[in-house]
Amino acid sequence: MVRSPITPIVAASVRRPWLTIILVLVLAALALSVTVDRFAMTTDTAELISPNVEWRQRERAMEQAFPQLRDVMLVMVDGATPELAEDGASRLAARLAADKAHFRLVTRPDGGDFLGREGLLFGSEQDVRDTTAALVEAQPMLGPLAADPSLRGVAGALSTIADGVQAGQVTFDGIDKPVRALGDAADGVLSGKPKSFSWQALFAAKNGSLAPPTRRLILAQPILDHSALMSGEAAGDAVRSAAAALGLDAAHGVKVQLTGEVPLADEEFGTLQENIGLVGLVMFAAMLLTLWFATRSVRLVAAILTTIVLGLLVTMAAGLVAVGRFNLISVAFIPLFVGLGVDFGIQICVRYNAERADGASSDAALRQAAAALGAPLTLAAGAIFLGFGAFLPTAYVGIAELGVIAGLGMIVALALSVTLLPALVMLFRPGQPRGDVGFAALAPVDRWLERKRAMVLWGFAIALVASIAILPWVSFDFNPLHLRNPDAPAMRALADLTRDPDRTPNTIDVLAANPTDARMIAGKLSRLPEVARVISLDSFVPEDQQAKLPIIQDAALLLDVTINPLDIAAPPTDADLVASLSQSAAKLRMVAANGQQPGTRDVLRLATLFDRLARSTPQKRAEMNAAVSQPLDVMLGQIRLALQATAITRADLPVELARDWVTPDGRVRLQVFPSGDSNDNGVIRRFRTAVASVTPAISGLPVATQAAANTVAGAFVQAGILAFLLVSALLFVVLRNLREVAFTLAPVVLSIFLTLGSCVLIGQPINFANIIAFPLLFGVGVAFHIYFVMAWRAGATGLLQSSLARAVMFSALATGTAFGSLWLSHHPGTASMGEILMISLIWTLICALIFEPALLGPPRREPAWR
Repeated sequence: MVRSPITPIVAASVRRPWLTIILVLVLAALALSVTVDRFAMTTDTAELISPNVEWRQRERAMEQAFPQLRDVMLVMVDGATPELAEDGASRLAARLAADKAHFRLVTRPDGGDFLGREGLLFGSEQDVRDTTAALVEAQPMLGPLAADPSLRGVAGALSTIADGVQAGQVTFDGIDKPVRALGDAADGVLSGKPKSFSWQALFAAKNGSLAPPTRRLILAQPILDHSALMSGEAAGDAVRSAAAALGLDAAHGVKVQLTGEVPLADEEFGTLQENIGLVGLVMFAAMLLTLWFATRSVRLVAAILTTIVLGLLVTMAAGLVAVGRFNLISVAFIPLFVGLGVDFGIQICVRYNAERADGASSDAALRQAAAALGAPLTLAAGAIFLGFGAFLPTAYVGIAELGVIAGLGMIVALALSVTLLPALVMLFRPGQPRGDVGFAALAPVDRWLERKRAMVLWGFAIALVASIAILPWVSFDFNPLHLRNPDAPAMRALADLTRDPDRTPNTIDVLAANPTDARMIAGKLSRLPEVARVISLDSFVPEDQQAKLPIIQDAALLLDVTINPLDIAAPPTDADLVASLSQSAAKLRMVAANGQQPGTRDVLRLATLFDRLARSTPQKRAEMNAAVSQPLDVMLGQIRLALQATAITRADLPVELARDWVTPDGRVRLQVFPSGDSNDNGVIRRFRTAVASVTPAISGLPVATQAAANTVAGAFVQAGILAFLLVSALLFVVLRNLREVAFTLAPVVLSIFLTLGSCVLIGQPINFANIIAFPLLFGVGVAFHIYFVMAWRAGATGLLQSSLARAVMFSALATGTAFGSLWLSHHPGTASMGEILMISLIWTLICALIFEPALLGPPRREPAWR
C-alpha cells in the first residue's frame, strides 16, 4: 500500500473536531472577506483568448485603428413603407445621439445628409435617368402636393387632374397607381384597419438599384459596464424606450430590432439566466437525493454539503487571488468543484459506513477509512490538478484560468475532505449504517466478469475500434452564434440581416498600410470568385459623375418650381378637409361617369370613399390626413435633397465618414463581402481562406470565428497531450508500474472515444461550450480508475460488490445528475454541455464498473479491500 500523509491528518481532526471546525470557519471567514473585497468578473468575450495570438493581434490593430467600430449595437428600423423607415431611423438616430449617458457615438451608415444628397450618383446612368424621369412624370401631382402637403392638397391635385381629363388634356393613366393606393388607404381608415401609404413607392422608377429601401440602419456605440453580466443592457433599454416614446412600433408600421455584438452577448447571458432557478433546483435536488442513497444518512449528507459549501468559498477566494477576476468560462469552476468535491466526500463516507458496519467506532472507522483511501485520494487529486493545470500554457485564456482555479479547488477539496469532513462526522455522530454498504447482489456479476473476462475485453475493443472508425464524422462547430437561442430577438434580427447580401455581418475587414497598398489589395480581392465586392473610402466617390450630374441638374431645373413653391398653404382645418374631399369626389365621379378612361372602377371607388370620409368623423379625416401628409413630407424632403447633388471627390467626403475608412496616419480599411450564401459555414470558410491568400491583415466575424476555433482546438490538443504525459508521469512515480499506469489511463481514453462516437450517432457537434466536458471527463475518469487500480493492487476481489463500487457509482450519479441538469437550460450551448457531460459520465461509469474490473483481472495479493 502506498503511504499517504492523509492518515495522521484525519487522526488529528478526529481527536480535536471542534478545533478543526473553528480553524476552518476562520479560514472561510477570511475567504469571504477576500471574495467580497476582490470579487470581479468580466463578460468581455474578447478576453477568453490570449491577446498574443497572431489573429488577436491583427484584430486589436484594427480596433485600435478604428475604435469607433468596436463594441457596437446595430439598430434595424424596418418600415411598412420607405418613408416610415427613413422617418423612424432619422428621428431615432437623433434621439440616441442626444443620449450621452448611454451612447458614445451614433451614426447612420446608410443615411444622413451626405448620402441623401449624393445618393442618386451611386446608381448607374440608366438608374439616374429612370429615377429622374419618374419624378418629372409625376410633376402634375407633385406641384399641388408640394404647395399643400396635406389631404386637402391631395384632393385638390385629383380635382385638377379630373378637370384636365374632362377637358381631354390628360388621362388617368399616369396616376392609376396613386388612385388605387389612396383608395386602399381611405378604406383602411374608414374600416378601422389603417394601411401604410407610400408616395415614394408610387413615384419611384419601376426597376433599378435606386429603389427606396424599407430598411434603415443605425450604428450605435454604447457605454458598456463590463462589471455587469449584461454590459449593454442599459443602452439596449435606452433604444427600446426611445423607440416607444417616438411611436416606432407595429401599430405605426415600424419595427425596431437590435443586434450586433453587444445585444447578442447580452441576450446570451439573459438566456443563461432564464430558467437558472429551475436548473439550480433540479441540480440541488438530484445532488441531495444521490448523496442520501450513497450514505443512507442525513447527517453524513449534511457533513458533505457543509464541506462542499465552505470549500467552494475558499476556492473562490483562492481563484480571485490567483487570477484577479473570473471570466465567462472560469466560473465553471463552481460545478467542477461541486462534482469532484462530492466524489471525495462520498468515497470517505461510504468507506466510513463500511468500517462501521464491521463494528468499528466512529473515530476508528474514520482512521481506517483514511488508511485505506489516503493514497488513492491523494493520487486522484494530484492527477486532476495536473489535468487542469495542463491548460495553463495554452492560448485559451478562459479555460487556462479555469484550470488554475479548478486545480486549486482540488487541493482545497482534498484538504477539507480530510480535515473538516471527519470533524463534522465526529460532531454529527451519524447512526449505525443500515443494510448492505456494498452491492452484495452484484456478486454474480463479479463472477461472470471473471469467467467472461476475454469476451468483455473484446467487446470493448470492438466498441473502441467502431468509435475510432467514425471519428471522421465528428462534427466540430466552433461558430459561437450557434450556441445561442435562434429564437431570441437579437439572433432573429441577425439571421434576418445575414439573408441580406448588402448588409450581411459576415464581412472581412482588411487593414492596408497606405492608399496605394489598399488599391492594389482591393484589385486582387475583387478578382476572387469568393468575393462579391470590396468597399473602401473610394467607393463613396461615385463613378461617371460627368454623365449623371447633367441629368440630375436638368431634373432639378424642371422640378424646381414644382417642389419648391413660393407659398405653402397653412394646415387645413376639418372644414377645409370636408370641402376638398366633397369637391374631389364629385369631380372624380363625373370623370368615372364617362366610362371611357382606363381605371374607371378605381376612380369611382375613390370618389365613393372620399364621400364617406367627408361624412365621417373629424377623427377619421385627421387619420387620413396624417396617413398621406407624413410620408409626403418625408418624400418631398428627400427629393429636394437628392436634386442638390454636386460633383464630389475624396476631399469632399464628410470627415466622420472618412474616419471610418482611413486613419489619421494614412492606414486604410477595406470591407470585403462574400459571394454566395453567407449563412453557409463552407462558403464563409472558403471566403476567409481566399481573402487570407491575398493579405494576412484581416479581421472580422468570419476570421474570428474560424481562428478562434483553431485556437480552441489547438489548446485542447496541446493540453490533452500535456495532461496525459503529466498524469502518466505522476502515476508512474507513485505506482512504479507501467502496467498499472496503463490500467488507470486506458479506460479514460476508451470513455473519451466512446463519448465522441456517441456524439456522431446522436448528431451532436462539439462546440465551445460542451468541449469543457472532456477535461471534466478526464479528471473524474482518472479519479475513479485510480480507486479501482489501487484497490486491486492491494489485493481486492469482487470489486462490484464492494463499498468502493457503491462510492464510485453514486459519485458518478451525483456528478452526472448535477451536470445533466444543465440539459434543461434554455441556452443551447449550456444544454449541449449538460448533454455531453451526461453521456461522458455514463461511459465513464460503464468503463469503471465493467471494463476496469475485466481489464484488471485477478488481484496480485491477498484481499485487503471490502
